[in-house]
Amino acid sequence: MAKHAAMAFSGGMDSTGLLMHLIANDYTVHALSYDYGQKHKIELVRAKANIQYLADNNIQVSHKIVDLQSAMSVFHSALITEDYEIPEGHYEEKQMKQTVVPNRNAIFASILYGYALSIALKEDQEIKIALGVHSGDHAIYPDCRPEFYEALEKAFQVGNWDSDKVSFYLPYIDGDKETILRDSEKSLNKLQLDFDTVFSNTNTSYNPDEQGRSSGTSGADVERILAFHAVGKVDPVTYVKPWPQVLEDAINIEERRK
Repeated sequence: MAKHAAMAFSGGMDSTGLLMHLIANDYTVHALSYDYGQKHKIELVRAKANIQYLADNNIQVSHKIVDLQSAMSVFHSALITEDYEIPEGHYEEKQMKQTVVPNRNAIFASILYGYALSIALKEDQEIKIALGVHSGDHAIYPDCRPEFYEALEKAFQVGNWDSDKVSFYLPYIDGDKETILRDSEKSLNKLQLDFDTVFSNTNTSYNPDEQGRSSGTSGADVERILAFHAVGKVDPVTYVKPWPQVLEDAINIEERRK
């Protein structure tokens, strides 16, 4: 029997790593991306680029983009509110709370659960809801913590018939971005796909420029840069500054944090 997984696919490095993990582990993947008015909408372009790259290599992934712009236009966050600057610095500094979109992951997970349950009922089989949340997100984003997803899963089970067909799968919940990159390397080797191509088709920066180049200065950027450095790789995405400079800046930010 085929294994099915429904996943939130932002186009960032975490969800991209998760996508490769699922494919390498023989899941039929149903991916949802969300257009919620995010300033870094380049991530949706990158998501579609990787779906096309997979298709070019005879790997088919069902991918849909859900439009939430109108609903979430009433929310307040540096990620979606005009004239609200994206904070810069270390990803665990308090100002990074400005990048929290209220209740975002609960909304995303609720839609994903409904989608997954619909697939389970249609196919008459079990399905996993896969999410790329990890421990590096726990300090600033309470909706990335294990207890949040435990409570959410319980609520969804109480509120739906046939919820025994759906379960959460969070393979990186105790890991970090370095964990994801190391796992991705194994997955991509198994799939015979190019690591640099896949991760060049991602965006982690909350404040890329008009050309789609990553700033290297947002907390998400810094976390990503340090993860690539930890695994001994040059990040294949394009930054506003050359890689040696963005790496030096990220290391300095990390040192000041200590």
